[in-house]
Amino acid sequence: MESSGEMVVFPLLIENSYRACTIPYRFPSDNPHKPTPVELQWINLFANSIPSFKKRAESDDTVSDAPAKAEKFAQRYAEILEDLKKDPESHGGPPDCVFLCRIRELILKEVGFRDIFKKVKDEENAKAITLFKDVVQLNDAIEDESKRVENLVRGIFAGNIFDLGSAQAVIFVDNSGADIVLGILPFARELLRRGTQVVLAANDLPSINDITYHELVEIISKLKDENGQLMGVDTQNLLIANSGNDLPVIDLSSVSQELAYLASDADLVVMEGMGRGIETNLYAQFKCDSLKIGMVKHQEVAQFLGGRLYDCVFKFNEVSSG
Repeated sequence: MESSGEMVVFPLLIENSYRACTIPYRFPSDNPHKPTPVELQWINLFANSIPSFKKRAESDDTVSDAPAKAEKFAQRYAEILEDLKKDPESHGGPPDCVFLCRIRELILKEVGFRDIFKKVKDEENAKAITLFKDVVQLNDAIEDESKRVENLVRGIFAGNIFDLGSAQAVIFVDNSGADIVLGILPFARELLRRGTQVVLAANDLPSINDITYHELVEIISKLKDENGQLMGVDTQNLLIANSGNDLPVIDLSSVSQELAYLASDADLVVMEGMGRGIETNLYAQFKCDSLKIGMVKHQEVAQFLGGRLYDCVFKFNEVSSG
């Protein structure tokens, strides 16, 4: 399904007190025109990422005059971040992780870049596709059901470093390559084996190395056999949804109508990856069972959670049936 039209609230979200960003950058008592220590910390984190984004943009051979446009991006984004340090309310602030990601994406698009990670995503996806069969066979060989599920969950964590008994599940997917192909898809296949309907929700537009809706459709078509099966498992109950999102984080108060429709009667929501399940939505509450799963890849997030870099987060919330 193509994403189109007005964005809506994710129907399984409990809206009361929902705030997308996990880490509070400021409190009502803070001076609106003076950056808080947390705001400064995160503005600096995004500023430190500029050289790597600039390097990716420079080597984008689909864009004419890429080096000059990459320089323009770097200068413009750095200027805005400096402005935010002086006045957090400038440029439509105050900043949080959704805001800082959105500004970065907007500037990349303004100067002429659409998907600066496309080449690396294609390479990682192609590599992972060749390993899919082996990973699935290893999992299928584990006879103990609980051990098999544990192994599949470990596979999600292993895949996520590169950058269950429900009737229906919705999984918000994260990175290209090993993450989606060797982590999420074997997990989704196991759910399909049990008769679960699975909805995979992917980004509408490119953002860093996250998988997009169109890329996910293409990958799954490559992995299916001539009978439309994933290694012997029927995919009739596998639905791919365009979430309407275009960032590496997600605000569930604004998703596509298509996703809202497909997800409305799900029994389990899985938020996978640091951006969607930890930096945003870690404390989001749902009307059904939910699972937040990801690896901590920013020191600032580890510090806030009282953990360490590369710690794994597995947060399951069960909704009482009473």
